[in-house]
Amino acid sequence: MWTRAAPEPSELARPFWEGCNARRLLIQRCRTCGMFIHHPEPECTRCSGTNLFFDEVSGQGRIETFTVVHRSFVPGYQDATPYVVGWIALPEQRNLRVFSAILGESVTARVAIDAPVEVRFEDVAGFGAVPVFELT
Repeated sequence: MWTRAAPEPSELARPFWEGCNARRLLIQRCRTCGMFIHHPEPECTRCSGTNLFFDEVSGQGRIETFTVVHRSFVPGYQDATPYVVGWIALPEQRNLRVFSAILGESVTARVAIDAPVEVRFEDVAGFGAVPVFELT
């Protein structure tokens, strides 16, 4: 269980976080045009529809870009350096991405653009599960 800072989710993102607690990666989707929308919005960014729901995605992805943090100024993260964060491209839709920690054995030596990753969920004390991606 992490002792790091917990996210502060909006009401709009509540279904995303409930999915995380159920160990499911749920991304907002428009019922009108089918577009996935992340981060959650009050209306579709493609068709302006408001008939939105959360749909489970595979949890598979590829690293689109990343950075290795060697010096952190964020409280609770100074002792975790070096760590890797990046944008994960999800295959369900072109330009669908999530920002996440990237984990794995020797991650700082093995991380690379286009490397395959898979979602995992880790618990944050006093909050619940957060998605992270692990090199496969």
